[in-house]
Formats: sequence, C-alpha cells, structure tokens
Amino acid sequence: MRSVQALAVAVVSVLAISDVSYANGEPKSGGIFRIYHRDSPGSASIHEGATYSLNVPFMPIFNNLVIFDQHIAQNSAKTIRPELAESWAWSGDNKTLTFKLRNDVKWHDGKPFTAADVKCTFDMLMGKSQQKFRQNPRKSWYDQVDEVTTNGDYEASFKLKRPQPALLSLLASGYTPVYPCHVSPAEMRTKPVGTGPFKFVEFKANESIKLTKNPDYFKKGLPYLDGIEFTIIPNRSTAILGFVSGKFDMTFPTEVSIPLLKDVKSQAPNAVCVVEPNNVSTNIIINSSAPPFDNIDIRRALALALDRKAFIQIMFEGQGDIGGTMEPAPQGLWAMPKEMLESIPGYGPNIEKNREEARKLMQKAGYGPDKHLQLKVSTRNIAVYRDPAIILIDQIKSIYIDAELDVVDTAQWFPKVARKDYSLGLNLTGNAVDEPDQSFYENYACGSERNYTNYCNKDIEKLFDQQSEETDLEKRKKLVWEIDKKLQEDVARPIIFHARTGTCWQPYVKNITVMSNSSYNGYRYEDVWLDK
Repeated sequence: MRSVQALAVAVVSVLAISDVSYANGEPKSGGIFRIYHRDSPGSASIHEGATYSLNVPFMPIFNNLVIFDQHIAQNSAKTIRPELAESWAWSGDNKTLTFKLRNDVKWHDGKPFTAADVKCTFDMLMGKSQQKFRQNPRKSWYDQVDEVTTNGDYEASFKLKRPQPALLSLLASGYTPVYPCHVSPAEMRTKPVGTGPFKFVEFKANESIKLTKNPDYFKKGLPYLDGIEFTIIPNRSTAILGFVSGKFDMTFPTEVSIPLLKDVKSQAPNAVCVVEPNNVSTNIIINSSAPPFDNIDIRRALALALDRKAFIQIMFEGQGDIGGTMEPAPQGLWAMPKEMLESIPGYGPNIEKNREEARKLMQKAGYGPDKHLQLKVSTRNIAVYRDPAIILIDQIKSIYIDAELDVVDTAQWFPKVARKDYSLGLNLTGNAVDEPDQSFYENYACGSERNYTNYCNKDIEKLFDQQSEETDLEKRKKLVWEIDKKLQEDVARPIIFHARTGTCWQPYVKNITVMSNSSYNGYRYEDVWLDK
C-alpha cells in the first residue's frame, strides 16, 4: 500500500489541541455560541439535504473519515486530515482506498463506532442497503465505488471500479459524515446521533436548533464551548440588527451581503468581518424536457440576454466573479483561463450585441415585439435567491420574455426542482468541494438527483470519466476547462455569477476561519472559544 499526493500527514490527528496555533491567547472553556440562522431546514439529516442551511447547524454533531483542515481557508488535496480514520492508503493499482480507523470513538448514545458504521453509511449512499434515504442528492459521488468492505472493527476499504483520485476529497467534504448503523434514516431526520463535538438537543422548525457539548468527544479537551444555539430569522435585516445589538456572537456564515456589511461595520465597528468567495454559483435552471425550453434556441437566447456585471454591481457593489461551472481563480483551483471564458457565447463584453442575437433566436422560435413569452421564475424564498431572480426577470424583458416571481419555501424547494416541477428557476448551486468530480457528476450527469435541468449529454459524460481518471494535474485541468466550456455552450445550467459574501463575528469569538473555496467544509466549531 502507498500514500497518495504526499499526504503522509494523515497519521497526525489534525485538531489535537497541541496542533492549533492560538494567536489570541490560551483557549477558554464554557459559554453558549449564539448564531442566527437564515431559514428553517427541512430536516436534520445531512445526507438527505441539498442545502447549506442544513449542513451548517448539524455538521458539529458528526465526524467524517477525513476532513479538510478547518484552519486553512483554501481547501485542496494537500489540506486533508484524518478524523474517524487514523490513516489511509491507496493500493498499487489505485483502485482500493483503505482506512485504518480509531478505536476510541463512541456514538452519542454510548455505542462504539466501528467499521460496520462506515459500510452502512456508504451502502445507503450507494442505494445498496434495505434502509433508504428519502432523498439522496450526492449518490452520484459514489458511482465508481464497487463496494465498501470491512476487515475487523477498525479497517474499511473502498473498492473502486476504476481509479478516482478525487474520492478522498469527496470524503473530506462537510457533506460526508459517517452515520450510525443502529439508528434509522427516519430517526436521523429528527434526532440525529453522531460522534462529533456537539450532541443534538432540539430542533424547533422556524424557531431554533440547539446543540450541547459532547463530554466524551474523542479529541480530548474539545470542544471548548458548552453548546451552540441557532435562532432562525429569515429576514436578513432583522438578523443583522440582532448581531449588531450583541444578541448573536456570529452571523450565519457567508450570508452577509456587501451593503449589509457596511451597516455592520458602521454600527458595530469592533466586529470582525471577512469577505470571501464561497464556491456558490447563482445560475438559471431550465426544464429542458418540457416546452418552451425544450427548444434550444430559447435556451440560448436566455443565456445571451444576461448582463452578468450588472448582477454583481447591483447585489455586491462589484465584489463578485464571472465564471463557468468551476469556481473562478484565484480561489478556485480549476477555473478556465479568462480568454477561454470570454470566447463562450454570452460571456463577451458587448451586451447589446448579445441581446440582439438573442432576440433573433426568440423570433425564430415564434416570439417577438407583439408576442411575448409568458412564464414564472421559480426560486427559493430567501433573499440570496429572490434578489437575483428579480434582476433576471428585469433583464429577460429585453428578449420578449415576461416573467413573474414564484417563491417557494426552503423545505419544498429542492424536492420541487428535483421532480422537475418548474419551467424556469433561479437557483444557487453550492459545491461541497472545489473538485470537478463533485460538480460535474452531481449537477450534470444524466439521471443525477441534483441534475435539476434534465441535461444529458453522453459524449460529455465520457469526458467526465476521462478527467476523473487522469492523475496528471495539468492534463486534468485542460480536460476540465474543455468540459466547462462545453457545458456553458450547451446552456446546461447558465452560470450568472459566483458570489462573494461576508461573515462577521464579535471580537471575543476566537479561532474562526472562513473557507474561500467551499463554505461547506469549515463549521464544526470544535475548537472555537469565547474570550469574554
């Protein structure tokens, strides 16, 4: 067996107290960490959710086999650290990934964690077990896993159909916790049991989520906090007022808009605020399997109508990024070069020329000044979705499309789009890792649960596989660029922009890092402390 990508650091427990550098003095134990939450998650089961709203409050309950170092802002294969695994190694043919597991871990109900839990979790994710998830948005991540096997209680192996170097990064995502074998998927939706630094207390829909310290956590001395409380406040301005007044210790991560950030800094000048790209694209989802968007001309016209810079200027005062599917550079490690991006129809700087071409396509499809296309733009009922949806409705008026806004509650949004119960939607796609395998297979593979647009191109899927197997980084990057360009040209899911958003916390909150290329991987709060 041999290690992969110089990750020999795997044998070191990343978040042992001695490994963390405390620039603000020695950590203190105690205190309840209070955060506002932007909306009410549909359940407490991370594996059944497709939204960051679920991941943020419930990630502290769990552990992964491996995780990205939560104190390095840019996730990469080099920052993967062990958690429930002590170490890992690949076989010589790169088709078996074996984990040596910790033998000192207990579930919150006192039962021991073993390799059987690893097998149960991933068998459910692959759809191979009798117990089923109600929703399984990341099933496509494990399409290349043939089986998960155990060797005693403390060794588990992932046997692959073909090499997939990215598997380790997928396993490090904040969306990849290990679940207990002895707790049903139904129970995990309402009373989750984990091995993590915090235990579940209660979840009151539309009110609050409460967690308490796990005194038996296997990382000795952690967590420092006595608990975490999330108060659900959908109104962004109300939530910010609560933070400014001192009611909350931190804002919901990466949820503070640039205009609101100015309000925070003027009213609470001592607050610590950072703005980072968050690997979330705002995009258009199109139900291409039903009229009118089964017509490629109308889909192309829609993409040509976009003034991306206007979205960024209106919403972020210029602080945003234009890109394809993969997160733009420099934070994104797989971004197309600028000149390649600008060669794609609709990405060029001449907006009026693009729209004139769009109007011609609409006229070809039977629409024009005297016959407008009438439709609804469906979107989720939170500000980060509604605001760009309103701008989109205004922009597509220029190509003979009259649209009205159709807002959908969070609990219903992802089931609605998964069953293709919409015509045109304004969506946010959060990528759990900055990794092409995650983005391509999950969002664009034929039949994937999160392929909300019914896009299916078998030739491009062959390229998905080709880049996935490629071990030469530079060769893989060029394949990724080629795929990303084709996805935009096919109007698979037109990307409008990639957001930059703010996170603020009170000056007494210590040891927080905001991730720059995936917000989904940095919020377990196990070594955060309150210096007050």
